[in-house]
Amino acid sequence: MLAEELVILDGGAPLWNAARPLLDVALRLEQCEESYTWHGWNKQQISSFLKSLPPKCSLVVGVWETALAGDNEDKQNEQELLVLGVVCEVVDGEVCSIRSFEALAEDGLKAVEDLEPGVDDALEIMRVVKTQVAPVAWALFTDKAAWDEWLFADDDEGRVVNKGDILASLARQGRCVIMGSETAHHHLS
Repeated sequence: MLAEELVILDGGAPLWNAARPLLDVALRLEQCEESYTWHGWNKQQISSFLKSLPPKCSLVVGVWETALAGDNEDKQNEQELLVLGVVCEVVDGEVCSIRSFEALAEDGLKAVEDLEPGVDDALEIMRVVKTQVAPVAWALFTDKAAWDEWLFADDDEGRVVNKGDILASLARQGRCVIMGSETAHHHLS
């Protein structure tokens, strides 16, 4: 699942704070017994997914949250803020590096404060990732509510659930966008 020599780029960046707990969970899943599950996830499920990917590729996740911002208390506007933006480089079925979107700013991506949840920015993120990391196998762009629903979905008995089916359902509802080279091989029906 994780390469023996996992490289973390820009570990001090603000977006990394949201990714750190996910890495902790991945390490726990990798080190625990095969029967261990975390919110419907287990090591075998994740390993099978990673092994199904092209030999060198990347996985991208962008999660936005709506926040209120305004000039004063009387005038407030909703603003979409990026709360999680990570790229995992996968080589031969193992995650070998993880970086936040902040690391991509050095390679021409606009500042994370300026990234918006739309097709134009999604395509730009994927372009920079393809150029600087590896071709994007899967990219997930969503809001915080849908992300949490997918990430934490489990059954009442702590068993593994089909996260692909849950994500496909969210995509059909228009609650997330899934892009990348592997989407052509899988239909979210």
